Amino acid sequence: MTDPIRTIDAAGLKAALHDGNEIALLDAREEVPFDARHLLMAACVPLSRMEMLVDACVPRRSTRVVWCDDGEGLAERAAKRMASFGYTNVSVLAGGIAAWEAAGYRIYSGVHVPSKAFAEVVEHQAGTPWITAEELKALIDSKADIALFDSRSFEEFHENSIPTAMSVPGAELVYRFADLVPSPSTMVVVNCGGRTRSIIGAQSLINARVPNKVVSLKNGTQAWHLAGYPVLKGSTARPPAVSAAARAAARAAADRVAARFGIARIDAATLSKWQGESNARTLYVFDVRDPSEYRTAHLPGMKNVPGGQLVQETDRHASTWGARVVLVDDDGVRAVMTAHWMKQMGWDAHAMTVDLMEHTCVTGDWKPYVLGLDGVTVAAIDAQSLQNRMQAGGISVVDLDWSRDYRDGHIPGAWYGIRARLDAILPQLPKTDTVVFTSSDGILARLAALDAKAMTSAPVVALEGGTAAWRKAGLPLEQGATRMATEPDDIRLRAREQAGGVEEAMKAYLSWEIALAEQMAADDDQRFRIMAG
Repeated sequence: MTDPIRTIDAAGLKAALHDGNEIALLDAREEVPFDARHLLMAACVPLSRMEMLVDACVPRRSTRVVWCDDGEGLAERAAKRMASFGYTNVSVLAGGIAAWEAAGYRIYSGVHVPSKAFAEVVEHQAGTPWITAEELKALIDSKADIALFDSRSFEEFHENSIPTAMSVPGAELVYRFADLVPSPSTMVVVNCGGRTRSIIGAQSLINARVPNKVVSLKNGTQAWHLAGYPVLKGSTARPPAVSAAARAAARAAADRVAARFGIARIDAATLSKWQGESNARTLYVFDVRDPSEYRTAHLPGMKNVPGGQLVQETDRHASTWGARVVLVDDDGVRAVMTAHWMKQMGWDAHAMTVDLMEHTCVTGDWKPYVLGLDGVTVAAIDAQSLQNRMQAGGISVVDLDWSRDYRDGHIPGAWYGIRARLDAILPQLPKTDTVVFTSSDGILARLAALDAKAMTSAPVVALEGGTAAWRKAGLPLEQGATRMATEPDDIRLRAREQAGGVEEAMKAYLSWEIALAEQMAADDDQRFRIMAG
């Protein structure tokens, strides 16, 4: 018999957030309900995907963890499951979000709120200069001497961008600046989709004391769209390889930033010491280089999160407040620029530069450690056999992929569902059918198959390799939101993805972001320490 999960009341949680010790506050709901209302310091870790996320975002098993929800019962389920994986200090917020609100504490909407609020506070306190979309359009039309850099990920840039812009993700701006802007008279404009990365990108260059005039584009590509200007799709403009001279100039700028902002550079011996202490204090180690560089060569065990993205969505990757954070690069620039923002967000952040030629490196993408699958056998079926069985009948396929990806293409006849709601999905299927679970790569499908075995007498299997294996086999796909066994509330759609009212959604989003600065002034849970550049 397992021990009951402890509870903590709202006042106790408030005190815990301020006692100086590590704490991970996790919300067990899907992203859409989380987006509607949640606690500022909470990270969205849905119960449906917990095993795939929690080892990376809460790596230390003795971390003080508090789960919360909005009365759905998900927090207690998540806490019990987490405890079963060896976490020893797990609690649930008694009464959930409603109790926190009833105690007089603030509730927030949106996702990645600490990061987005941080940028608003930076703009307010640092006085980050900006121009409007109309002003940018006039500069472009007059062929003024400007450089326009989009500081989002390349994938986001490729999806929608402003004409003449180049993709230069946030941590790359200082690193590549000397090659891209050889003249000090060139005006530099940094944009993103909205506000956060525009502000942080522009202020990064200002903090690095480049000689140029630097501004952010107020409200980013959304402002450009709202002004009625054309938005490009499919742009591929990217910087060339960094020259030796630009690399040296960037390193000198980063050294100055490190000195002014007190960013410590650590060596391999220090990292090894901290890794040895990681059972007592949480340690996050992030390789902040470009993903293509990471895939070519990286040190084993280091997760790749490009620096700009880490600042943009810190709670997604580092959920334990009070932890140590080490940012790693091979150039002495990108780690420092990322660390100087992380430190101002309230993290104990450090930079480390490695010479990859001196280490045994590995290649490929980072893969999370998935809890609950060690030593477990799950019945599986390959893609071609599944198609043959489906043609014969007696098979129900349940796709647990992201709802956006399900709509883009899924196995014909498959149902969509969220894993945490199997109790609502299974009764919708013919009782005599074999249930086959699939997901993007098959991992979530295996976890669901294990869950379902205890919930149904029907045979349960997982598609080997998931829907990716089905695609690779050249088998047909179906598109659209067909056979939705549960509500698709796993992903909050961006304004541009809305079926209608896109402009209204953009205006609402931008107003929400701008309001965060004032809200932070009245919230003592945030840990921002903005420093003069």
